[in-house]
Amino acid sequence: MDKLYIVIPAYNEQDNIDEVVKDWYPVVEKAGPASRLVIIDDGSKDETYEKLLALAKDRPQMEPVHKENGGHGATVLFGYNYAIEKGADYIFQTDSDGQTLPSEFDAFWNLREDYDMVIGHRKGRQDGFSRVFVTKVLKAVCLICFHVNVQDANTPFRLMKAESLKKEIAYIPKDYNLANVIVSVLFIKKGYKVKYLPITFRPRQGGVNSINFKKITKIGQKALKDFIRINKIIKASE
Repeated sequence: MDKLYIVIPAYNEQDNIDEVVKDWYPVVEKAGPASRLVIIDDGSKDETYEKLLALAKDRPQMEPVHKENGGHGATVLFGYNYAIEKGADYIFQTDSDGQTLPSEFDAFWNLREDYDMVIGHRKGRQDGFSRVFVTKVLKAVCLICFHVNVQDANTPFRLMKAESLKKEIAYIPKDYNLANVIVSVLFIKKGYKVKYLPITFRPRQGGVNSINFKKITKIGQKALKDFIRINKIIKASE
């Protein structure tokens, strides 16, 4: 039976984490006894990790992990490496803010053998102008820097073959903030089979949105420099 690892980064999500676990734990149970729900606390300052430990007591397929704060991308990357090291066959990533729906997972899981990555396309987004703006900017930057058209590069709803991800993850700098963007670019640029499916993307279900235009500007400036550097590394390997 295929071993699925669901990777969810969490930072100061004490208001959401109970519902997130209750939503996603049945998915790993359905996938089989070897599958795991891995929620990684990224050095939260609230009670996120304490709640995770309590929730895991009666959920044997749940693995709470704690690490020092490094940001969303670094935590996602940490989770991918964790799942690969544990021998996952498939890795699914989503976020801990309750914006995605577990009910839409089955459509992705049913395509797992046919594609290296099945990734969500956020249509009719309800999470605010700033995040939509980030997505559009990232799409343009990916086209300019990597010459690839990525429909929704940073979607936190993606199912990947662990074997394929393992081959490409070395290109991503440690603690890189936009890890999922580079994963999307690599899979498309390297000719992997990628499928987009539309997904629902709800408003944040609790807590505070940490994104603002000051952060967006800093992320964008750094991303452009990093993308150029990473693209040179990819070209050198071809």
